[in-house]
Amino acid sequence: MRKLLATALCLAATVTATGCGATVEKPADAKSSAVTLTNCGREVTYDKVPERVVTNDVGITELMFALGLEGRMAGFAMPDDKGDLTGVPWKGGYETVKWLSKDQLTKENVLDARADLVFAGWNYGFREEGGFTPEALKKLGIPSYVLTESCRNGRTESSRGIMAPLDALYADLTNLGKLFGVEKRAAALISDFKKQVAQVRAKAPTGAGRPKVFLYDSGQDQPFTSGRFAAPEQIISEAGGTNVMHDVADSWTTVGWETVVERDPDVIVICDYGDVSAEQKKRFLLSYGPLRNVSAVRHKRIFVLDYVDLVESPRNPSAIARLGTYLRTVAGRR
Repeated sequence: MRKLLATALCLAATVTATGCGATVEKPADAKSSAVTLTNCGREVTYDKVPERVVTNDVGITELMFALGLEGRMAGFAMPDDKGDLTGVPWKGGYETVKWLSKDQLTKENVLDARADLVFAGWNYGFREEGGFTPEALKKLGIPSYVLTESCRNGRTESSRGIMAPLDALYADLTNLGKLFGVEKRAAALISDFKKQVAQVRAKAPTGAGRPKVFLYDSGQDQPFTSGRFAAPEQIISEAGGTNVMHDVADSWTTVGWETVVERDPDVIVICDYGDVSAEQKKRFLLSYGPLRNVSAVRHKRIFVLDYVDLVESPRNPSAIARLGTYLRTVAGRR
């Protein structure tokens, strides 16, 4: 995660950081009455306001931080390959909340943390392998909240995504605001994010001038990428591009290189995380024979965004702004 410009940091944290002139809303009393939310298309009732939440992965963790809820957290799990955390808008949250694991959450560290809510997602902590599922946690008396970007949609056994990515972000902020009694803070965040996105949209290329964009996460034999239900779909579209995998009714998934070649993207966006650096990924793309005639490769139009920019997180609007600036430059040169 690269350090953002100070102005971008302040925009992203408008209602959460007092240094940006924010007004802090006091969370609800833990003894408040039960709250019923719609999560992944199902009504879920929480008997009380959680006081010891554990989260899995960086985007989910930062949703809590953005709402000023670090005081309600018992810890988070996150690999240490997700970048530099020192320049993020919610640095204070990372300094305050315990880092439970550099792997995914397990039943053991959830129990050790005495968690009263697990906030994770399918492939963002929840998984059938090892039995770490909302149903298994319920048997232990621990409620769950599932990241909306990751909701399974029933198209295949594992396909995910039930709504447009930014709608998923706003749905989770709204739900968390209601659950923790910080509705005003959630509404202010959503309003600010929508304004940021609208400003980029107003400047974006239109019609045939919109560059075609391919999101490259990882993989050499087959690329791992984003369909229309993961955050990159709207990050790309709101920034002024067209996701070449828009027709894929899934969130994050694997496709074939032949499909990428056939759709001939003008720009490739690299998701930066993991043991393979963005520079290594770029060198692979530029040297991989089957891609040599793809427009993005021929013109070396490769743009890098961090992992947390490209999963559901409060950094999505900032990512849209940065990609939007790049795509307008590309559109102006075509």
